[in-house]
Amino acid sequence: MGGVTEPVLDLRPPANLVCRRAVLFWTTRAALGWVLPLVSELLWLVFGGGTAPVVVLVVTAVLAVAHLVVMPQWRYRVHRWETTDQVVYTQSGWFNQERRIAPVSRIQTVDTERGPLERLFGLANLTVTTASARGPVHIHGLDHDTAQRLAAELATRTQATVGDAT
Repeated sequence: MGGVTEPVLDLRPPANLVCRRAVLFWTTRAALGWVLPLVSELLWLVFGGGTAPVVVLVVTAVLAVAHLVVMPQWRYRVHRWETTDQVVYTQSGWFNQERRIAPVSRIQTVDTERGPLERLFGLANLTVTTASARGPVHIHGLDHDTAQRLAAELATRTQATVGDAT
């Protein structure tokens, strides 16, 4: 049969890592999440006494340290992104890792978002909304200037692409 050969997609990991400052951001955000449990257990130890609060506090502290050491580095190695004239390609996840490829012709909106902690670290998040039931494509932990530049580039490419993004 002499059919048309479909191009093969190269499903290698996307080329670009997120900003290195994202590691410190993720560490800080995670540390803030451990404050309440550790302070609560410390208060239990001080006012309740006994050995149970000591054991619980030690286990929580070990888990917190492991989380703060492993998670940010792991996320940094996994979270990647890349754009071409045709697609936005992302990889994210921790245990469950996901790769998403969104055709530029399907892009409807491109947004940047920065919370107070992201602003403190000079970071931004990019959201590319497509005509997909799977939902938007997110790139977290970008340098603010990179996110702004990428948003402008994608908006320009989307305008230049033939199609109705539906």
